[in-house]
Amino acid sequence: MARTRRAPVARCAVAMLRALCAATAFLAPAAARADGDVLRIGIITDMSGQYSEGNGEGSVAAARLAVEDFGPTVLGKRIEIISADHQNKPDIASTIVRNWIDTKGVDVVAEGVNSAVALAVQAVTRERGKIFLISGAGSSDLTGKSCSPTSVQWTYDTYASSNATAKTLVGRGEKSWYFLTADYAFGHALERDAARAVEAAGGQVLGKVRHPFNNPDFSSFLLQAQSSPAKVIALANAGSDFANAVKQAHEFGLTQSNKTIAALQVTLTDVASLGLEVVQGALFTDSFYWDRTPETRAYAKRFFALRKAMPTAYQAGVTSALTHYLKAVQAAGTTDAAAVMAKMRETPVNDFFAQGGKVRADGRMVHDMYLMRFKKPSQSTGKWDLYELVTTVPGDEAFRPLSEGGCPYVKN
Repeated sequence: MARTRRAPVARCAVAMLRALCAATAFLAPAAARADGDVLRIGIITDMSGQYSEGNGEGSVAAARLAVEDFGPTVLGKRIEIISADHQNKPDIASTIVRNWIDTKGVDVVAEGVNSAVALAVQAVTRERGKIFLISGAGSSDLTGKSCSPTSVQWTYDTYASSNATAKTLVGRGEKSWYFLTADYAFGHALERDAARAVEAAGGQVLGKVRHPFNNPDFSSFLLQAQSSPAKVIALANAGSDFANAVKQAHEFGLTQSNKTIAALQVTLTDVASLGLEVVQGALFTDSFYWDRTPETRAYAKRFFALRKAMPTAYQAGVTSALTHYLKAVQAAGTTDAAAVMAKMRETPVNDFFAQGGKVRADGRMVHDMYLMRFKKPSQSTGKWDLYELVTTVPGDEAFRPLSEGGCPYVKN
């Protein structure tokens, strides 16, 4: 008997149903009610795809550390964490979050890796008047034209990630650039913001090519980049796309040629898997590194005890953002989103992640960023000893000025 192929719409419906079941299956019936005595945190993340190592279950563990730091209750409410895999699909993510808010009593949503997903989730939380703490997604549009009065982009964005790296490379004479870009919201924003920084510093963009999301074979794209006269090949991608592109560029001999590979967005776990041999010496910008200060090392030790891996910037951002949120709830005396957001904006962020951080009116948490260099293998003392600090970039220099973002909620 011939098998009947399932229609695309039916497949999508099944995927959404599975995601919703996974998001709620571990809740006991009493816990699943929208109780008034529970403050519920929803972690929406990539649990099974290319971002799962740097986010995923590690981001859930990071949320647990925030609750551990703050305490099990706030305003007499027990703090509870639920989580779900968005499968890197905006429609699945928005369906899960809408269900969380409407039927599960979720008060705050956090993480949201994948910019297309985060933009979809942000639309839901804006509509429902709930707070969204963005840690894994980088598109600067999240605090620009698509900003929300109830969301905060905590960890980094495409403007800050590319700004210092581009200025430094152009400043040392590497002025001609070619972009290898992931063809979705994050990649487009990273390319746009990096190109702006290159041109502002006196460089020029000679070409670009865009590759599919979650792409295993970069040979045709790398050949195009190799044939360009550009000095710098800029990787405007992340996760396994970044790892595959770097590994294959090394196999093509590009990392040993007269061309420079510019890593515009780096995840610690990807570099740990790749090894320093293929990335050594390259510059990049990050928002957090586990071995930078005594405070970051203390946090990393606690995280490692849970995950047997050092925390990525995104995971550290989840802990920092949720701790700040819980303190704001306590100070505001309510879980009302507007009141809590007001407290979050007026209270400086001083913790292991940021010192003197501030939440702006557009939802950007402004903090220092760090220009880093990948160590040589001979300099590394172990699997997680990967970066060396080149310079600290003050937050007001790293992030896009408030006046240039185009956030409709910001008054001129």
